Amino acid sequence: MKYNGEALGHAAELSIEREGLKIGAKFIDFADFVSIRPKNHRVYIQTSSDGEIEVSMLGFSYDGFLEELTQCFTDRGMEALFAEEEPIMRCEGEYAFSQEKGRGIIFLLPDAICILPLNCRSIRIPLCFTREIKLDGYLLNITMQSGATYTVGRMGYDTKPFAERAQKAAQNTKSKRKKALSALNPTAPFTHCGLFRTEHPELYWTAAFGDGRCAIELFTGDDSATYLYSFSGLREEFTQNAEEALEAMGVHREIIYLSDEQLEEKPLYRMSVARSEAVRFLRERSCGRLIHNESHSKRLRDFLDGKY
Repeated sequence: MKYNGEALGHAAELSIEREGLKIGAKFIDFADFVSIRPKNHRVYIQTSSDGEIEVSMLGFSYDGFLEELTQCFTDRGMEALFAEEEPIMRCEGEYAFSQEKGRGIIFLLPDAICILPLNCRSIRIPLCFTREIKLDGYLLNITMQSGATYTVGRMGYDTKPFAERAQKAAQNTKSKRKKALSALNPTAPFTHCGLFRTEHPELYWTAAFGDGRCAIELFTGDDSATYLYSFSGLREEFTQNAEEALEAMGVHREIIYLSDEQLEEKPLYRMSVARSEAVRFLRERSCGRLIHNESHSKRLRDFLDGKY
């Protein structure tokens, strides 16, 4: 829908699109949105590309503009989190994680809880890696296997149903994942197996390790390639982070090996990297990939042995 108002210092026609906001002839991708803040019938949009943009003089269209803008921003945020399953519940509530807290839209999916505030710090919490989900009064405390904690709640009458369904969804996804993983048998030199998304057990990966090195083979139905990583510290710590990253990215393997320059040309992936610490972890440790050809086996062995 098109709106008339003022922005960027002059009167302008504003159009909200699936991927961003158009102000006159200028388009600002949601990937460049840092936050959206409504105040006194104005909408303040902090961006990484143009600083703060004030949208005003919307008149009676203000409520419709704000509703459509926040809805499209939320929808694009869900795309960036690769939240592909049909939501079980959608609620408005409070959240807290790391140094972040506030109110936002909270989704429960069969395999995850997604928190979508009106800023660039949305997050997807995979239920398969939860250690405990416990309702304490009006707040649902989520503890991950890594020790990270998240809190959502104060959703009104939806709080208890959300908690009960989240606990059930976590049990179901863990059971499905365990069953799918038990059917996978890696072949040497690969010794470790993992899934991308629990709902798609036919898509998986295997890993082989050397001293501070890891090669990960992706089985996604596309052309095969082996992705190479180097790391310091414990193998178990790297493996846990890799499992979280591969689950977060799903089958979107490009997000790992694209250069920063190439990433600039793909706004959705840029949003995804900004919102996933696990994906950033794997990108930072990437050191190339091996295409399957006649020299693949030798080059893989040489990499794991530290010869290059």
